Amino acid sequence: MAAKKGGTALVAPFEEFTFLGGVFLFKEVLSMKKRKILLLLIIIVLVVPFLGGCHIQNENDRANHQDTWAKIKKRGTLNIGVDDSFVPMDFRKRNGQLVGYDVDLSRAVCKVLGIKANFQSIDWSMKETELKNGTIDCIWNGYTATPSRLKRIAFSRVYQLSGQSLVVRKDSNITKMAGMKGKTLGVQESSTAQTDLNKYPQVLKAIIKNNRPILYQDNASAFMDLQAGRTQGVLAGTEYAGYYATHIANSNNYKLIPATEYPADRVAIGMRKGDKTLIKKVNYALGVLQKNGTLRRINQKWLGIDSNYLGPTNEFTKSNNKR
Repeated sequence: MAAKKGGTALVAPFEEFTFLGGVFLFKEVLSMKKRKILLLLIIIVLVVPFLGGCHIQNENDRANHQDTWAKIKKRGTLNIGVDDSFVPMDFRKRNGQLVGYDVDLSRAVCKVLGIKANFQSIDWSMKETELKNGTIDCIWNGYTATPSRLKRIAFSRVYQLSGQSLVVRKDSNITKMAGMKGKTLGVQESSTAQTDLNKYPQVLKAIIKNNRPILYQDNASAFMDLQAGRTQGVLAGTEYAGYYATHIANSNNYKLIPATEYPADRVAIGMRKGDKTLIKKVNYALGVLQKNGTLRRINQKWLGIDSNYLGPTNEFTKSNNKR
């Protein structure tokens, strides 16, 4: 019991020991709780990334090994990932309708397979992720089979060689690159066409007037000068050149000459490596469209070229099987 001395409360030795012991015990308990919380935080920091890594690994394993054709067939639709602003492959008209080269081709393929095409607009930077996690079944949007993509994605047979084309007037009698000797060429500035023109000068640059083209800010301006007769040819990417040449005024007055002398991008359909059945069926359907003339008609409609090209079915077999 506390005693007073001079009005000041004193703590008996026993009571002091008991009180101080309680403080020490409280501090010890608090310290133990802090250690447990710290340990829990360490576990969370270590385990959560591991679980996330496992999730990513599971997604990759599933994409590389799971065949989803039965699921697609039962659903009745093929979910196709597109960038809906890529003229003329996939783009929207003013009324919002999705149209384009790949829209027509994918619908034709799905018709052969007895299913419907379901287009999903995606963030193009996330296309491979959307494919692997199952949001879409394929990437079908002027998609080039590059070496880096071949390591992660399976590809169909090539249905388009996307290089450069020379657009000329039909009444010019120009039928090949050599026909531009001494003539004026128009090219969009900072385009792949300009890059190829400079990188492979022997194809065109060395023979055109003044050994240099007239540069334009956009292809539309280049085609206006071609219409007016101020130039005799326009070099542009095949897709864009074909689209402009078939949609400008008096389009019947123009023709495309594929510039095969320049390297071509190989355009195909990207799919998961595990979808072996889907790959085979898409390749089969593309072959059907080549034989019945549908592929040629789509090339003429959207690109203005008379092409029925289709690459071999085994072109990407090795990379498709490599996981």
